[in-house]
Amino acid sequence: MSEGLGPEGGHSQPAPTITVQDLSDRPAHTPLDRITPVEQVSGVVEETSPSSTSSFELVDMEPAPPLYQPVQPHWFYCRRVDSKDVWLPFSREDSERLEQALSTAGEEEVVVAVEGERYDVRVRERQRYAVYWEQGPSEVRRCTWFYKGDKDTRYMPYPEEFSTNLEEAYMIAVTLDEWKRKLDFPSGETVILHNPKLIMQYQPITLQDEWVSSPSEQTRPRTVKRGVDNITAEIPDGEPETIDHLVFMVHGIGPACDIRFRSIIQCVNDFRSASLSLLGSHYRRGQEEGRVGRVEFLPVNWHSALHGDATGVDEDIQRITLPSISRLRHFTNDTLLDLFFYNSPTYCQTIVDTVASEVNKLHSLFKHRHPEFTGAVSVVGHSLGSLILFDLLTNQKTGSGEADRDEGRNRDPCPLTCDALEQALCRMGLQEHLATLQSVDLDLDSLAMCDETDLTELGIPLGPRKKILSFIRKRHFLQEGRQGTVLLAPGLQALPDPSEDSPSPTVSFGNQSSEASARRQQFLRAQSITSAVDYEYFDVGIGQVSINYPQLAFHPQTFFAFGSPIGMFLTVRGLKRIDPNYTFPTCKNFYNIYHPFDPVAYRIEPMIVSESDLEPMLIPHHKGRKRMHLELKESLTRMSTDLKNNVLGSFRTAWQSLVRMPVAALPPVEDGETTAERSLQETESVHEEVESPGSAEDKGRQVKVGMLNGGRRIDYVLQEAPIESFNEYLFAIQSHLCY
Repeated sequence: MSEGLGPEGGHSQPAPTITVQDLSDRPAHTPLDRITPVEQVSGVVEETSPSSTSSFELVDMEPAPPLYQPVQPHWFYCRRVDSKDVWLPFSREDSERLEQALSTAGEEEVVVAVEGERYDVRVRERQRYAVYWEQGPSEVRRCTWFYKGDKDTRYMPYPEEFSTNLEEAYMIAVTLDEWKRKLDFPSGETVILHNPKLIMQYQPITLQDEWVSSPSEQTRPRTVKRGVDNITAEIPDGEPETIDHLVFMVHGIGPACDIRFRSIIQCVNDFRSASLSLLGSHYRRGQEEGRVGRVEFLPVNWHSALHGDATGVDEDIQRITLPSISRLRHFTNDTLLDLFFYNSPTYCQTIVDTVASEVNKLHSLFKHRHPEFTGAVSVVGHSLGSLILFDLLTNQKTGSGEADRDEGRNRDPCPLTCDALEQALCRMGLQEHLATLQSVDLDLDSLAMCDETDLTELGIPLGPRKKILSFIRKRHFLQEGRQGTVLLAPGLQALPDPSEDSPSPTVSFGNQSSEASARRQQFLRAQSITSAVDYEYFDVGIGQVSINYPQLAFHPQTFFAFGSPIGMFLTVRGLKRIDPNYTFPTCKNFYNIYHPFDPVAYRIEPMIVSESDLEPMLIPHHKGRKRMHLELKESLTRMSTDLKNNVLGSFRTAWQSLVRMPVAALPPVEDGETTAERSLQETESVHEEVESPGSAEDKGRQVKVGMLNGGRRIDYVLQEAPIESFNEYLFAIQSHLCY
């Protein structure tokens, strides 16, 4: 097929002049070569129109129903998959909306929201645009005719102009009831209408050299179908209009989110599809009654902002990267370095700002497109994304989201730039001592000349006195640095600031005195963006770098952590134990969900309840309680335990009968009780000590694990698949043989 007629063809071409040949045996006086479809139809009308003498015979006759029925179009969109263009159908509801918009549209462009209002289609432009994320536009077609070759897995739609010409030829063939027609297109394609159910397309023969395929291979026909109902197209079901829950999903390290190297958008689409499938299989009655809506998942991408041109970090890393094993180093720079970036105060601030601003932007856009939405909003983080959300939720304020964001924007993290005494004391939280300092006519400049003895004589307590002295010292070094040089590092000096009409600063390694070097080091330690561990929220603390955490525009209902290293990072930061009474300021629920074989997943509950050994809660499978191999494993374990206890009890009874001492030496036996019954009771007591998995799970649900999840369990483990469990056994055997 030529370039203009293939599925990858972009803009439609002018309607070609079609040469129609009749391949059936017709009289010689009825030529059909090189006549247009309009002339054929008009000729048929003239031949069948009644004359003046016979018209009265047809007046009372009912007209015969037309055999030709217009084709029902269906709208498709193009998606790039594995370097190929794949055409996918819209749902019937979206296709009907697009068709209605086309029929009622005038000269102006009409925009139709499709696929749960996540995309907008410009009908006249035939382009589909993403709403919530950055994605290039994709082509949209109003499809009526389709083709499929021998090597194609699905039917592909023809361009609209080509389909229109095929439909006209089909209409003439049906109206005249004459088939075996050959349609020659100027581009070289040939379509033969053998009968209503057999239509074939032949591609042109172009032998350019001896290395191309043979004519028999090139002219292999394609099957042509009319209408979407005649092809095996999986038309998706429409999504419910009502949205009950909104979920923002934050990815982890790297641009890819799974082992198939798919993007966050593709993975979130799978979550959405799985959610819709579960709603249809488990809550069909609720959907039919209108009591259950759907869950909307939206991706939050921060990797592109960190590795984009705005930061320039990729260029800096590339300059110092070794040229050997380039693929492995490129993978490391693109993925694993995100962990180090998050521990860097500079890039950590970029990451948290990007995540918060993206979530707030998506939330605002969603509320604008769904003003009737009144459901809950939750957040999901995978891997490093869960740690980002954990730190954000830990540093949220309990007030309104809008007020908190304004406070975050207006808050100065360093009060050293204050010009008034009152302002400085307020930012240090010492405004109650303002009257004491003003009583002796102290301003900010005179306060800078006070020492600890002066403040003690004024009656300033030890804690506020230390804060004031630290402020005086930092402000003094800051002013000295502004008046002299721009300090870059200890022992590193630059010329005056270029903002003051001076040449560009140049770095010089000068021989500085020990006193000046010590003062610069002290100043830089005071002014460094990193800080010591700030134990504020737990009984020991979380110890993240000094970051000005932004505020979210909403209070999340639930925080889901998937494959999360939160527990490991908190431990590395110096946290030994989480206060059982601690809760997120704005989020009530927290679930740590992981796969048992995830190498970067860690638990949370042992950091809260360290005195008890709690097994994680097993998540039931959506088709049943547990997978078959897990049920079989537990049954075999229970059977072996029962067998061992019974054998142990029988052996104990037999041994006691063999080595039985005189009756006087036996332990006292209650009235009506025999030694056999006692042995049976002992065996039962041993058996009761071995709890079944079900009872352990029931007891685990009743355990109160702090208040981080409202007293409920936090750690939940997924059920591994049979092949995963088999691989675990193979790995264990291999490790045992190696060591």
